Amino acid sequence: MDSVTPSTAPILEVTDLRTVFGTREGTVHAVNGVSFHLHEGELLGIVGESGSGKSVTVMSLLKLVPMPPAEIVSGRVMFNGRDLLKLGSSDLRRVRGGEIGFVFQDPMTSLNPVFTVGYQLMEPLQKHLGLSKAEARKRAAALLDLVGIPSAVDRLDDYPHQFSGGMRQRVMIAIALSCDPKLLIADEPTTALDVTIQAQILELVRKLRQELGMAMIWITHDLGVVAGIADRVIVMYGGLLVEHASVRDLYGNPQHPYTRALLETLPSLDSTRSKRLKTIFGQPPSLVAEPTSCPFAPRCQFAFDRCWKENPSIHTTNGGWADGRVSHDVACWWDIDQGAPRDDG
Repeated sequence: MDSVTPSTAPILEVTDLRTVFGTREGTVHAVNGVSFHLHEGELLGIVGESGSGKSVTVMSLLKLVPMPPAEIVSGRVMFNGRDLLKLGSSDLRRVRGGEIGFVFQDPMTSLNPVFTVGYQLMEPLQKHLGLSKAEARKRAAALLDLVGIPSAVDRLDDYPHQFSGGMRQRVMIAIALSCDPKLLIADEPTTALDVTIQAQILELVRKLRQELGMAMIWITHDLGVVAGIADRVIVMYGGLLVEHASVRDLYGNPQHPYTRALLETLPSLDSTRSKRLKTIFGQPPSLVAEPTSCPFAPRCQFAFDRCWKENPSIHTTNGGWADGRVSHDVACWWDIDQGAPRDDG
């Protein structure tokens, strides 16, 4: 982990973000009042099971969810003093790919197969930065070199199918970095890659953070990945933020039963451990109905009466940065450390 002390003001501040989808079965409440912030140079990890709302949350920040059927019903997304949710389409296009870069999940399908890699790299440089074709080509070659693609100049004229999966992901990162964004969002960028290539991409991210100093949001279902790269972690479940802490606090003393259950499912390299891997019994909640009780209650060993009646509010526990700007927050009526309901529970 590259520890970063937060700057005075966040560059991104998300408040009460709510996104729903209209379906034949009813209204799916995909994101339910999520709030978080990000400081310059930080890497924030967002983790949770499939369907927890991770990707919809970050796609909503830039209005990348398909509308309809999606609708962002409330919230504020302040980025460098502007509310992104209030920007018009032309202003928002300038932010996307310019001030905020986005690396999508699947490198195999994210690149356009009928255009060369060079063309796809040069397009945002000409559109956002106004570079000439020659200037854009020179910058595109430098970007491929930055992300570790050998013979960068020659590879500009190759098509995506001529690159391996790992190399395509490097190209996607190069495109996201092309306009020197202040924020890079990576949505499960290593999911489709084998373990060796994943390790190479993670090492590349560490290198780029050190060299460029940009803020990053890394979305994943893999707690093992964010342990090595993130400064802070948000855990999501059922479209809700259920825990938020520094990496050290979250892994050292998780406060939400769901977070503890996730950590217990991780394999251990300790050769003395003979226990079988644990699983989380039950199924994720249906989001067709807006949650009015704790969504994890049906799967939680600590659930008691209040959990079934009322959605937990955010509680702040001990821990966090020495200057107090990163707290350890948990949405749970049960105090795991005390083995009893919280004082207000």
